[in-house]
Amino acid sequence: MEEVLTNPSAGYYLHQEVFGAAGSFITSPDVSQMFGEMIGIWSVSLWEQMGKPRKLQLVELGPGRGTLMQDLLRSTLTFKDFSKALSIHFVECSPALRKQQRRALQCPSEEKKHEGGDRPAVENSRSQRFETNVAWYLDLKDVPRGVPTIIIAQEFFDALPIHQFQHRLSQKTPVGWCEKLIDVDSRQANPFRFVLSSQPTAATLLYLKKRLNWITAVEEESIHHIEVCPKALQVSQEIAKRVAEDSGGGIIIDYGKDEPVTDSFQAIRNHEFVNVLDKPGTADLSAHVDFAAIKRMVAETASPTVSTYGPIFQQEFLAMLGINVRLEALVKDASDEQGEKLQLGYWRLVGEGPPPWLSEGDDGYKIQGMGKHYRVLAIADSKLGAPACFRQ
Repeated sequence: MEEVLTNPSAGYYLHQEVFGAAGSFITSPDVSQMFGEMIGIWSVSLWEQMGKPRKLQLVELGPGRGTLMQDLLRSTLTFKDFSKALSIHFVECSPALRKQQRRALQCPSEEKKHEGGDRPAVENSRSQRFETNVAWYLDLKDVPRGVPTIIIAQEFFDALPIHQFQHRLSQKTPVGWCEKLIDVDSRQANPFRFVLSSQPTAATLLYLKKRLNWITAVEEESIHHIEVCPKALQVSQEIAKRVAEDSGGGIIIDYGKDEPVTDSFQAIRNHEFVNVLDKPGTADLSAHVDFAAIKRMVAETASPTVSTYGPIFQQEFLAMLGINVRLEALVKDASDEQGEKLQLGYWRLVGEGPPPWLSEGDDGYKIQGMGKHYRVLAIADSKLGAPACFRQ
């Protein structure tokens, strides 16, 4: 999964358009400007809870085309002290997407090479549009420490590589948990196929054992497939450590479950689901996020001064931030055509199923609302109290 998405020579994210109509899928920031605006409101609220520090690092993991950050920065310009405090830090591995992010924020390219190695460059620039410093990194660990930080991960965790396990039974002897692996059969037109390990693998003994320790015996009896994402646990642990040391918080927005994830590995090409083993490198691969595992990892490995909140549905999150009020304001000054697009974008962000005002056969009827498909989880400094939208 990691090779297919990020291989330097043929990785899906590195060498083609992946977002929007010309790509394979559309993310929430692409659906409507209101999404980034709401994240901006949430960020300002958390900054105020932090005591309005004079310096604030705003970090985005996997920022796509930079659309979310562009809308966030534009919508928060009226909060002048917040804007002055900001420096922007992107964690992005794709050179092609970095170029799009620079264009979105109007940043001249000022690439600087690391000394003594082949590691790709860290880029430093300044947004001419928003008058703030912008930097790019390959890993969250590379982002500077010691400054209060807010971390945004919107549809980032779903692309992190997973391990899949299946509980296999035999009539003669119980086999138990086996890892699902990928084999090559050169006699077939598509040489790739799934197979089960004949015995426990290193991943079974390390990752699966840890995940099973976090569920009850009753839950384990009812589960025959399970997915584990070690990278997600590592990143969430890094977020929690930064929050503990530097103060601030993070927000994870993605599709997933607040329970063990069973069999969610999928591929999307040109907005259609396809076989995950078909033509590797030409389709987006993803899996549902295991929010329950992320919460448990933070609780067990981070400082007791860090808390998790949620997950709650995206529908609830955006409603509490006032997306309804924002929609009314935008529609008021919009043309009929613009108003229809705003209404449709709003529905995609907060609704369920197809838009209720459309009938089967209408343009846009196949569009499904994300409101209860996506969840939102916050990780924050306990001393700050619960962030906006997560207060009881």
